[in-house]
Amino acid sequence: MPSALPDGDPVPSDGSLPAHALTGLGTRPFGFYLHVPYCASRCGYCDFNTYTATELRSSGAVASQDTYADNVVSEIRLARKVLGSADLPVQTVFLGGGTPTLLPARDLVKMLAAIRDEFGLAEGAEVTTEANPESVDPAYLAELRAGGYNRISFGMQSARPHVLQLLDRHHTPGRPEACVAEARAAGFEHVNLDLIYGTPGESDDDWRASLDAAIGAGPDHVSAYSLIVEEGTRLAARVKRGELPMIDDDVHADRYLIAEEALGAAGYSWYEVSNWATSPEGRCRHNELYWTGADWWGAGPGAHSHVGGVRWWNAKHPAAYARSLAEGRTPAQAREILAPEDRRVERILLELRLAEGIPLTLLTDTGRQAAARHLADGLLAPEPYTAGRAVLTLQGRLLADAVVRDLVD
Repeated sequence: MPSALPDGDPVPSDGSLPAHALTGLGTRPFGFYLHVPYCASRCGYCDFNTYTATELRSSGAVASQDTYADNVVSEIRLARKVLGSADLPVQTVFLGGGTPTLLPARDLVKMLAAIRDEFGLAEGAEVTTEANPESVDPAYLAELRAGGYNRISFGMQSARPHVLQLLDRHHTPGRPEACVAEARAAGFEHVNLDLIYGTPGESDDDWRASLDAAIGAGPDHVSAYSLIVEEGTRLAARVKRGELPMIDDDVHADRYLIAEEALGAAGYSWYEVSNWATSPEGRCRHNELYWTGADWWGAGPGAHSHVGGVRWWNAKHPAAYARSLAEGRTPAQAREILAPEDRRVERILLELRLAEGIPLTLLTDTGRQAAARHLADGLLAPEPYTAGRAVLTLQGRLLADAVVRDLVD
């Protein structure tokens, strides 16, 4: 979740939504995202809405980790009031950050219990938390599993010490792989490892070693993202000063092809441009909920929500977030109502990245003409196209952003 928040329209103090947003509520998938903004230290490449203890010291108890779970529980109860009495069993829950596992396991369980109490969990609900490899141990994982978590995502990023050092990642090489085994032993059904490629100083062999280590650990899901140098980060400052080189697009493309080859050979199939799973059950259903425009409530500082074509976002700072809830007000800072054209464009932007692609009926005449050109250029797959869908080929995935820009016209 990026740290910068957009402008938008005011939100009623009670958080109420327009009537049209509540129409059909419960007929679409519904999930919860819970943002935990705390980190032990800030990674040099990170642009997310996160805070270290030092950064929050002046905010006092109102922004404390000790009371954070109670604040989130208050927002979950607010969500129940805003959404009314509609039957809304929650299909997915995802805790992201920051580092959710900096909080005691009992706090993560408390937040999930509030969702269960207020809304209920759908049968087979997916419940995920992100975790720093150094912030968990077998006892912590066992407590999470007993409390209802069934999926966990570890930030591995790389297996090479010099790459981890440049990224300001402080876990020990080999620890993420050990975490996978510990999570399996605790009973977690699904485990993900996050990787980053394209770090300055990383070689092709370094990247292959990271992929081999991740695959060897045996998760059923791997996410691999190209490093983005975000403005305002320490990494961006170092690149600007000339201390580090900027990795060019050709290197990123080569690393992606290496990932596709290694993961494919190991039995992983891509289902979104940056995500691979060993089976349909191993996919991250919560992310699929985002990518397909379903409904979700985002709780926590800076968290975004979407219900029925209305999108809103919370106050960014933990202290401002906590004060709003303590005063009985919504923590939402602003919102926007998506017009039909906005929703059409977003469907193309997000769903084209999926293995299922998009129906050609979403495209304007100009977009269809662009799709025909990309089909001829080998960026869209012929068989799905004949059946009325635009689906990226491997070459198309390398140029996904450019293809999307053409199709939204």
